[in-house]
Amino acid sequence: MNQDFALPTTQTFSANTQDVSVQKYPPILSAQEEHDLAVELYENHDLSAARKLVLSHIRFVAFIAHGYKGYGLEQADLIQEGTIGLMKAVKKFNPYKNVRLASYAVYWIRAEIHEFVFKNWKIVKVATTKAQRKLFFKLKKAKANIYQSLNEKQAQEIADELGVRPKDVLEMESRLQFNDVTFEISNDEDNSAPERYLTNTNTKTPEQLLLSDDTQKHNNSNFTKHFLH
Repeated sequence: MNQDFALPTTQTFSANTQDVSVQKYPPILSAQEEHDLAVELYENHDLSAARKLVLSHIRFVAFIAHGYKGYGLEQADLIQEGTIGLMKAVKKFNPYKNVRLASYAVYWIRAEIHEFVFKNWKIVKVATTKAQRKLFFKLKKAKANIYQSLNEKQAQEIADELGVRPKDVLEMESRLQFNDVTFEISNDEDNSAPERYLTNTNTKTPEQLLLSDDTQKHNNSNFTKHFLH
């Protein structure tokens, strides 16, 4: 692959990994800079412009991926999948629609992460239809501050907000409660298991994971796949 199109390696970022707040990222683009690069890609298929657009939104992917940490999957994997969504968004982005790339890309980023969760988290198999999948993610968020079983009133409120039946809310909640038992700590030495991940206080932040050589190599490969084919 042409070196000009390779995503950055660890050395591109700050060597200081102790303080996430001082880690250096590719700079955030101004609206005009973003527009100019997007036009170059849209009109001339400029891969250098595509690369800059992707890199300038990596922190955005990390932020979104961080919101899925409660599903027990490795943050590095979530970020990688989110980056695939970002690349798809960049490739399809129309700079003449008067919308910023981040607003357009959020759907694609989340879609890739959602699909990854459904393919890899065993507990998620309780949600089998498209409607149940939507409810699965929404219900987890809606229950964030509720520490007891839903009563009928709460189920109705959530159902009204999500546009589903109260019965669907209660059924999904019961499935989630039943399957949460599987997160008890086992004797399995595999630290990548969900229960190990959720209780691992040394888990790196998404920002630190972005500095991983493995993550960068994976992103390089995906960049080639989505923009050179």
